[in-house]
Amino acid sequence: MTTAAAPPPQPYRWSLSAFGGGRPDQLGALAARQDQSPPSDLVLRELTAVTAKVLARADGADLCFLGRSLDSMYDLLTGALEHSPWDGRLLRLPVSCMADTDWSPAATRRFREHLASVGLEPYALARRKRPIALVDVVAEGRSYGTLHRQLADWIEETREPWAVIRRKLRYIAVTCRHSTSPNTWRWQQDPDNDWVRTLPAAHVTDVSLDGRVWSYLADNQAKVNESFPHWNWFDEESVLTPRHRRLAPALAEARYFTEAGRDSHLREELIRLMAREPGFAGREQRRIALALRTRATSRTGSGTRPRTGTRARYKTGNR
Repeated sequence: MTTAAAPPPQPYRWSLSAFGGGRPDQLGALAARQDQSPPSDLVLRELTAVTAKVLARADGADLCFLGRSLDSMYDLLTGALEHSPWDGRLLRLPVSCMADTDWSPAATRRFREHLASVGLEPYALARRKRPIALVDVVAEGRSYGTLHRQLADWIEETREPWAVIRRKLRYIAVTCRHSTSPNTWRWQQDPDNDWVRTLPAAHVTDVSLDGRVWSYLADNQAKVNESFPHWNWFDEESVLTPRHRRLAPALAEARYFTEAGRDSHLREELIRLMAREPGFAGREQRRIALALRTRATSRTGSGTRPRTGTRARYKTGNR
């Protein structure tokens, strides 16, 4: 049996909602940008649609967002599930782990500390009640490959039961939307990703996103935190309050998506889109829908609607 250890230092990120029972941080002038335009209609519509698919296909698993690319989805959900029974079931693992070929033994140990901080330590993983689903944008699957390889080595060292753990672990890949032809190359087909076949088929799933939005979130969007690769894991300054030139627009956009998630109409849209998924009849999916609907009719009333007209922006989406 292992004992709980203090989580390793990670980049500081403001709390923008009361998700998890805390109080939202006051950003003040940090996010006050008069020239900052809200995200485009397409970004909000596509993000709402892909978030609904992630919720439906996770089948009630806790969600753990790897890296920074899907911070906007995390923000949207912390607003949507604020004051709901889902408190504590949205996690962030804000590390960059695209390759581990030059990791030192100390870096490997530190990575394991990061995994443990979100419940991915082998002992805890084998005994958790609910599954946990990693969520990230995926092009070639290198980050997932590194994480799974490191986790598999740790499981083998600790001799925890892989037959049990494989049923608790899921990977959701948000991919760039391409043709659905049988000849289309998919990241799971790469020989380096043969680890995918060690898991149940339904435990590794893709959710496609419009290519323009995928590129924006993965490559171009201003992020609150800078990248956190292994050479910064022991840098004491990396955990300090961020101060970089794109911080103001990043915070403004993070706050926008959090407020968008609070909007009752957007939550109802999430439920409607989830209902289009084949597995929506399942008990866990219905529980998520109930959490969203309960939040929509909670003491916050109809929710706090973003000043930029969230309802109109996603109501124009595809039906």
